[in-house]
Parts: sequence; structure tokens; C-alpha cells
Amino acid sequence: MKKFLNAITAVVLCFTVHYANAQDLQADNMLLFQRPSGGWSKQFKGKAFSYNVQFADEQKRDIAKEVSTDDANIDNESTKKEIRYLVKAYQTSRNAQYLKAVEKGIAYLLKAQYENGGFPQYYPLKNMYRGQITYNDNAMINALNVLQDVGKKQNGLDVVNPELVEPSLKAVQKGIQCILKTQIKVNGKLTGWCQQYDETTLQAAKARAYELPSISASESVSIVKFLMSQPNPSPEIINAVKGAVEWLNLSKITGYKVARVPATEQGSRYDRQMVPADNTPALWARYYEIDTNKPFFSDRDGVKKYSIADIGYERRNGYAWYGEWANALLEREYPAWLTKWGIAK
Repeated sequence: MKKFLNAITAVVLCFTVHYANAQDLQADNMLLFQRPSGGWSKQFKGKAFSYNVQFADEQKRDIAKEVSTDDANIDNESTKKEIRYLVKAYQTSRNAQYLKAVEKGIAYLLKAQYENGGFPQYYPLKNMYRGQITYNDNAMINALNVLQDVGKKQNGLDVVNPELVEPSLKAVQKGIQCILKTQIKVNGKLTGWCQQYDETTLQAAKARAYELPSISASESVSIVKFLMSQPNPSPEIINAVKGAVEWLNLSKITGYKVARVPATEQGSRYDRQMVPADNTPALWARYYEIDTNKPFFSDRDGVKKYSIADIGYERRNGYAWYGEWANALLEREYPAWLTKWGIAK
């Protein structure tokens, strides 16, 4: 009997060791790409890349060299994406290295946050527009959602070091205050938000040449949804959400759609145009002029135009100038939020 029990114990131990060291190709590659600061970059050798690749030894040397530059950022879901994936990989494998990387990534987000609550696009590198407070492509909102899950011990992030909980809760509250301070007011009325802000003055700022100061519908929708995720919303949050929703309703574009049409540009197959259309979802422009609320567009020369047809082929077809971003918010999510908290319309 003793020999039988010893044999069973050996099998269990063997399974436990294997389970504890189980590996995941994508997760292992994320460990390779994690920067010394704890974050990740969106690119390898200047381009987007896949973690689902078996890198050769020479490539791993190139990765290590690039990692040492520490160009960590929160752009295009960087850092958020890796934290979310690695915590799931840890729950499956119990590989302690995955959890350690997650905790290092969370610490990175806490370090990157400004005292005023904003997040730069890049940290520690903050040259050019990279140091600006960045809502563009939901960068700051992605970071806050991760920290909110840490603070609330939800969505798998209940497994991290408990010492990260309180700092994460404080970071979320600081982030909310930054959001409230940066909401653009026009003629005394709250509207939406710009993509990026000066990290010191909190004024709407230019990023890339064609990303001019504006009120941005896409980013504003994500910010509103984040504010609506807060429990027992304060009067300030309620006013911010109501002001943004009123602006989104005012700014919707109906009776048109963005259509693919045959291209006149040599070597191109299609072009994009705004064309009249019935029974189509409402659209919003990416950028609205702050003072006039007119949609505008721009090429890489930074010259503002008021029709998408007036900018060049490359930018016209290479950027999300219009989208249906606010439809679900206005039709379902906002009314449900009002009802949930007993808020008058």
C-alpha cells in the first residue's frame, strides 16, 4: 500500500511541476519583449508584429537590443494587451513568470501616470507629442480600465499582489479628475474631449501633423463609457456624461454613408467618399472644430480642410475620419445608465 501511495504522490508531483512550468508561445514572447520599465512597445523594428511566432536566436538578439531602448508605451493597446493576455496565461499555466510580468506591467502604468492624473503616450521616453496626455486610440482609457480591474479585483486581476490594489484605486480617481478637467467647454457648455492635451496646461494640443486640436467623437465615446462604469456617479461625473451626450446628439451626421468607389488614383483600386444614403446608421466625424463644431480633415501638411474630398488620397483612405462610434451609447447604454442610477434625463 505504501509503495502504491508513493507512486501516486510521484505522479501528482510530476503533474504539478509540469503544470507550474507550462508554457505558452505568445506569453513567452511577451516576456522577451517587456521593457525594463515594465511596459511594452507596439512595434518591432518599426512595424507591428505578432507574438504568435517562433523567433530564431538571431531575432531574439535583435529583440533584446531593441528592448534595451525602453520605448514602452500605451499606444495601440500596448501594455494593456500584454497584461490582459499574460494574466489569462498565468491562470491556465500557473507560470510564476507570467504573473511577475503582469505585476511589473501594472507598476509601469502607475509610474507613468502624471500627478494630474493623465497618462503620456510613451514612458519613459516623452519626446515630441509622446509626453502629452493621450486619449487618442483610447490609450489612457485602456490604462485606467486595467487599473480599475486591479483595484476592484475583477476580470482576472484579483491574482496580483494585494499591494497594487490601493495605488490602482487612487490612480483611477486621479484619472477621473483629469478627465473632468480636460472636458472642453464651448460657450459655457460641456462637450467632448480632444485626442491629446498638453501635460502641464491641460489645453487641447496638436499631436501628429494631421491630428489638430479638436473635439474628437471617437475618443469622447470611450471616455463617456469609462465614466459611466463608475459606481455611484458623482454630480460632476453625471454632468460630464450628460454634456458629452448632448454634444454627440448635436454632432451626429445622418443621411450619408462612407462608401468605397472606384479610384481615379493610378495604381489604386478604390477610394472613399461621403455619399447620400437613406436608412443608414448615424455617423460622427473624427474631428470637430472647437469653436464652430464643423467637421474638418487634414493631410500630413497640417492644413485644415472642411471636406474629406479636399485632402489627398493617402490620408483620405488611411485614417478613420468617420465612424458609427456613438450609436450604441446613445441608443442603449446611456438610457440604461440613467435608469440604473435613477438619474433624470
